[in-house]
This record gives sequence, C-alpha cells and structure tokens, in this order.
Amino acid sequence: MKFEAARIAWVYRNLGYQKGAAMKGTYRKKDRRSSRRKRVYRAEFVQADPDGQDRSVRMNLPVGELLGDLRAAVNAFAGEAGLKLMLTLIAEEVEQRAGRRYEHREDREVHRWGWGDGYVAWAGRKVPIERPRLRDRRGREVGLGRYGQFQSDGAMQQDVARRVLAGVSSRKYEQVLEDLCDGYGISKSSVSRQWRAASAEALRQLCERPLGELDLAVLMIDGIRFGEILLIVALGIDVGGRKHVLGLWQGETENATVVGGLLDDLIARGLSVERKYLFVLDGAKALAKAVRAKFGVEVLIQRCQVHKRRNVLDHLPKRYHWRFAGRLKAAWNMKDYATAKRELEALVKELAELNPSAAASLEEGLEETLALHRLGVPEALRVSLRSTNLIESCFSTTRQTSKRVKRWRTADQVWRWAGSSLVEAEKRFKRVKGYQGMSILSVALGRVVDSAKAAG
Repeated sequence: MKFEAARIAWVYRNLGYQKGAAMKGTYRKKDRRSSRRKRVYRAEFVQADPDGQDRSVRMNLPVGELLGDLRAAVNAFAGEAGLKLMLTLIAEEVEQRAGRRYEHREDREVHRWGWGDGYVAWAGRKVPIERPRLRDRRGREVGLGRYGQFQSDGAMQQDVARRVLAGVSSRKYEQVLEDLCDGYGISKSSVSRQWRAASAEALRQLCERPLGELDLAVLMIDGIRFGEILLIVALGIDVGGRKHVLGLWQGETENATVVGGLLDDLIARGLSVERKYLFVLDGAKALAKAVRAKFGVEVLIQRCQVHKRRNVLDHLPKRYHWRFAGRLKAAWNMKDYATAKRELEALVKELAELNPSAAASLEEGLEETLALHRLGVPEALRVSLRSTNLIESCFSTTRQTSKRVKRWRTADQVWRWAGSSLVEAEKRFKRVKGYQGMSILSVALGRVVDSAKAAG
C-alpha cells in the first residue's frame, strides 16, 4: 500500500494532475495563447557592427537538416527568413526611436516598456509575435509604424481574396497554404470574415471610382444574373482601346428605371453627358430608352449583331438557319455602308415572303446594326465593337470566380462577389483588337457632335 501511494503521488506531482481530478486527463486551464498558437516569435535587433554601419540580417543555415529533408527544411527556412526580416525591421525602428538597449541618454523622449502580444500577417495567416512596446515621457503608448504595416488586416485580406477568387473555398483555405510557419486566423469562419471585408472594400473602390479623367469613346451595358438577382454592368472603352469596368446596378429586369439609375450613378462620378459616345447594346428596348433619356434622342447606338441574328433565326424553321445566318453575316461584313444596307433590305423582302415575323425582327433596328459602317470604323475594330462579346467575356470571368457559390442568400453577397470578380477581371484586360482605329472612331464621333451643334 505504501508503494501504491508513493506511485500515485509521483504521478500527481510530475504529470500535473489536480487533486480530485480523474486519472485519464489533466484539467489545466488553457490560456488564450496556448489554445491558438504553438510558437511565439520575438522582435529583437542585434547589430553586427558596433559602429552601427552593418544592418544586414544574418541567419544560421541548418545544413544537416537541409540535407535530411530538403523540401520541408527549405520551406521552414523560407518562413523563418521572412519572419526574421519583419521582426528585425520592427526592432530596428524601436532602436531608432528609443536608442540602444541600456544606453543612458538624458534627451530620450521615448523609452521601452516591455513586450505585448501581437501578430503579423505572413504566408496567408496571422503569426503570433511578442511586439516591443514604447512609451513617451508622459506615459502614453507610442505606436510603431512598421508593426502597423505588417499587422495590417489589408495584407491578410489581400491574401484571402487572391485565393478565394482563384477558386479556393473557405473550408479548404488552410489546405492550400504552404506550411512555412505556425499561425492562426485560417479557420473557415476567419477566412469568411476576411473575404467579406476584402470584397466589400473592392466593391467600394469600384462604385466610388471617379470617371472624369477617363477619355471614353464606347460604352457597353449588359446584365448578369446571380440566382434570382440581376446586376446591370457598364463597361467603357477609352480612345486608346483600354477597357474599364465603370459600375454596376441591381434590378429585377433590364428596365429603363434600373438602367437609368446606373447611368445617373456614372454621371454623378464624372461621366460627361455633353460628350458623344457610341453605345453598344444587346437590343433590349429598355436599354435604348434609358440611354436616349440621359444622352439625347440622337445618341449613337450600335445594335449587337449577334443578338439581332439570334432574334431573326428564332422566327424561322431550323432548316433555314444556315442559309440566312450566312447571308446576315456576309451583309454585316461588307465594308461599305450603302452596300451592306442594300443587302439587308433585300433580305427583309425575302424574309417577308417566308416569315413576316422574321422580316419585322430584322427591319426593327436595322439601321442601328450598321452604326459602325456609317462612322467609317476600320474593319478590325468593327469586329470588336459590333457585338457585346467584350462585356460577355468579362462576365465569363465573373462566373468562373463565383462558380463555387451554390446559394446566393442576400443582395449584399451578390454585390460583393460581383464587384470583386469584375475588379479581378479588369486586371487581366487587354486592349481591344483593332484599337489602332479608335482614333478614327473618336474623330467620327466629334464630327457627329459638330453636325448636331450646327443643326441646333
């Protein structure tokens, strides 16, 4: 019995059991740090040169470990190197402001005040550190600029946004991170909060972007649907052929009120109503009505030829599709405006005998399908602007980045995802094909303005 009592006492003393606790586990209370992180790094700065000239960061290379497990060791060393650089820069700022440790100076305005819990954003996660604290002579806390930059939630949000837009779900976020260092803030809920903040900021920047400095010549307007929510998006093309996402607006359908709200927002942010633009629309009457209400009845509209061809063929039996689709394409490919118009009018007469509804569909807006011909736009640029394919290409990127979202719960969620996806798509925009002809288009639009003023 004495031996058993001694053994139990040794277990309690050496394994940390509390009196009255069960033998199968300890009941030591975990603090905040032990529950979320394994290792805490400290920012300390050591100068190799006593004169203060050598400020290089030096690290010891574990050659044996590198040779043992090469990939894991290199990853670990890369993580340590990045953190070492951050912590050294923070500690160097401390030394610049408070002087060297244990150095006596009567004119010291700032002095060290121990250490505090903190973190830096690194390798897609929050890495815990012990940050140095400073105080002035009146006892007030003095902030560290470099620590604020490394701790900035913006850096963490950018890392999260980049991976989410690349198709990584919040559940699998931790799995795609390189195991460079210990950290936290990568759980599903934390990633969701970071993404919500990052997408809200991207949407704010998109919706508040000033437009007055953009030298725009072409505007495209179309809608994209997320579940039951429809967003109307405006895309602009400047005289250099560069594309710009101008804004977006929510509505149930592409009606004149919704499009008018979008145009009012663009005008409020600097889009000039005095300037002449070429609007490329898909043929919806509500779009044309809203554009004419804001920019005048003489506004130039290029009807999307792809939508027009589709509308005409929808009235015909399938056995006629190949025949009239080819003839429509050939007519719109003609370089001369008068020749193209004669060919289209001949098609209207032929369709009237076969299907009056198809003929009426082609005749409606026929002149608007030839707006680029009337302006004398070169063929290469005409191919790019004769349809809404440019904005549809932008929408394809948006659908790709948001394909993992299975349920759209709120309008705010749709706005944030759409805004972030459009901003991401804009980063990969290239100049439109045939952009060299944008100067010809700009001159032609100027002639239209001059003739309108002369007529007025």
